[in-house]
Amino acid sequence: MAQSVWGYDSENGPERWHENYPLAKGDKQSPIEINSKDVQHDSSLSAWHASYDPGAAKTILNNGRTCRVVFDDTFDRSVLRGGPLTGAYRLRQLHLHWGSSDLHGSEHVIDGVKYAAELHMVHWNPKHGNFAGALKQPDGVAVVGVFLKVGKTPKPEMKRILEEIENIKTKGKEAPFLHFDPSILFPKSRDYWTYHGSFTTPPCEECITWILLREPIEVSSDQMAKLRSLSKNDENEPPSPLVDNWRPPQPLKGRIVRASFK
Repeated sequence: MAQSVWGYDSENGPERWHENYPLAKGDKQSPIEINSKDVQHDSSLSAWHASYDPGAAKTILNNGRTCRVVFDDTFDRSVLRGGPLTGAYRLRQLHLHWGSSDLHGSEHVIDGVKYAAELHMVHWNPKHGNFAGALKQPDGVAVVGVFLKVGKTPKPEMKRILEEIENIKTKGKEAPFLHFDPSILFPKSRDYWTYHGSFTTPPCEECITWILLREPIEVSSDQMAKLRSLSKNDENEPPSPLVDNWRPPQPLKGRIVRASFK
């Protein structure tokens, strides 16, 4: 398995990542399954706040593994603070993980429940100088995770991202994505679980404070189908649908998951 070609197929998928990325077998890996009975309510966990500048949105791209929206993070323009965090973390990108059907696709699993997709908003701690520096620190990165569940009503919030999918159908395609406020993607409830974990893609650095929102947002089956219309191949290769780009839950290894709610 060559370094650059990890993916989600049997020959290069999550079961084999550790061959090139030994950290994938570390003690603080993500995602995890959260079991309500093992979660500790922590009354000291405060509310989190996102103040995002819609002007920070730059581009949307298909990198063959996910659909990603990239933001300007050269200064404290769009930041996340509060909750389990100390200081302000800058929004760098958001991306999604989804399944080949509506029945699975999320990375985190809640009491055995899998959602159709999971949205990750990736923030980093500017006290570490730059993103690469933040990856090396336990408090370097904060990710807000939002579950997407399939319901009757399509979410207007997801519409903007899905409209652009036509322009980034194949791997390597990028399109301008301007004036977007990602906070519209948050559910009404601010309740969350938090734990210390890792990126869910190689090299799986263990630098992430996870803030997983309890309440999912709703998307329609048609909206999910739109995501699955992306291709993981270049435009000059036969199209191969980009689906099941999720990593299965990893061992908890003694970590405690805390909840902001009872």
